[in-house]
Amino acid sequence: MIFETLQIITEQVNNFFEAEGLTQSVVLENVAILDSANEEDDDIDDRVALTLLNMEEETTLKNIPNTSVINDQVTYKNPKVNLNLYILFSANRDGYDMSLRDISKIIEFFQGKRVFTQANTLYNRANITMSGITHFRFIVDLYTPTFEEMNFVWGTLGGRQLPSVMYKISMLEIERNVAAAKGALIQEVTGNQNHINN
Repeated sequence: MIFETLQIITEQVNNFFEAEGLTQSVVLENVAILDSANEEDDDIDDRVALTLLNMEEETTLKNIPNTSVINDQVTYKNPKVNLNLYILFSANRDGYDMSLRDISKIIEFFQGKRVFTQANTLYNRANITMSGITHFRFIVDLYTPTFEEMNFVWGTLGGRQLPSVMYKISMLEIERNVAAAKGALIQEVTGNQNHINN
């Protein structure tokens, strides 16, 4: 679901750019390849690269039971993994003014739409990698790192610093459809009250 989420965001931002009369310039690509000596860096020439920087587990939701009841049968599953993703939009446009404009438009897009669900989001369902998506919900918030953190990020990416903006994607659920155990639904509790009073 990580790729699918980032692909949905890429398509949504590009659709917004097109509606604003701009070139669809956002590509899902690792900005670290920019200064490498291979042909892949052509993918982000005069583009805005969307790069996954980091993932973290949302530990506050780790102990929530994951059960479902179908026809008086209880299915127990391991808890869902809830992830937060940190993403970076880096503008590598031909002109500095165009880079700043694109970053500004990305901020404008997410200011208008923070919550993404299958009901409010159009994406390419014909794409074979996107065909298995049935339900999703995630929230995108602006993340403002310190100067020190940004220096570390760009140092890790190994390239020159570009006009960029970082976002945090919250509550991305990942679950494998495997039952840990099954059992009958408890419908009645019986006992002797004398045992309780003693």
